[in-house]
Amino acid sequence: MSFRPNRGYASLRHVLSGGHIARAVGAHDALGAKLVEQAGFEAVWASSFEISAARCLPDASLLTMTEYLAAASHMQHACGIPVVADVDTGFGGTLNIAHMVQEYEAAGITAVCIEDKVFPKMNSFVGAAHNLLDRDEFCRRLELAKQTQQTDSFMVIARTEAFISGLDADEALDRCAGYVDAGADAVLVHSKEKTQHQIEEFLKRWSGRAPVVVVPTTYPAWSADEAAAAGVSLVIYANQALRASVTSIRETLQMIYEHGSSVAVEDRIAPVKDIFDLQQLREWMALDK
Repeated sequence: MSFRPNRGYASLRHVLSGGHIARAVGAHDALGAKLVEQAGFEAVWASSFEISAARCLPDASLLTMTEYLAAASHMQHACGIPVVADVDTGFGGTLNIAHMVQEYEAAGITAVCIEDKVFPKMNSFVGAAHNLLDRDEFCRRLELAKQTQQTDSFMVIARTEAFISGLDADEALDRCAGYVDAGADAVLVHSKEKTQHQIEEFLKRWSGRAPVVVVPTTYPAWSADEAAAAGVSLVIYANQALRASVTSIRETLQMIYEHGSSVAVEDRIAPVKDIFDLQQLREWMALDK
């Protein structure tokens, strides 16, 4: 069964200890995770936005933990790089946090990212109210998450939405300092500005207390090398693959519809053999001999 690489995948903690910036790409299913791995990235982001979008639902706490966990588990099962699970606000109250950690860790996920907004949450880029949970209450949830985990390799990433909520760097720094004191292994600082200036201000005053994760969706010109020089440990390209697939599928289907056949697109799409390889069909068939 050597074709099951997930049995020996590295933890996110191991990846972040490599001395260089790590990069993750968002996915919503096992096939997407496999493509992220094949492209050379160090981790997969099990994006709640992508998982919701795959169901044609908004990223607004509509799906259950079971549904998000199943998607993340399928991704980790398919690839040999760590999956970082976006668990939104933790699926409820304090006890839900403990249950979430138990279930994700048991499924082999080595990192979860919990955000400090009030449940139910709305996607950060939506023009809606983004209310933050009380800082001390979120710290208690982080403490419980760390108390619940069973292995040293498991990581809890605390995500602050302070900038998303219109607050300043002082608030983001105060919250993240408290989150690290509560046991968070890393912090994700989110921003929807068109440049990275909020993140750079945070990093200049952070002093490397814990690894920093960023998601440059709205400031894509900031390169990974520049982020690394500023003090970032992990960059997440959270939704580009989903957006690319929507464009590609839409254009392909439109061409087939207009031409009345698929001839015009056959040289632009993956051959069936490519899909067989991603399915590891040859290895599965060998089991039957």
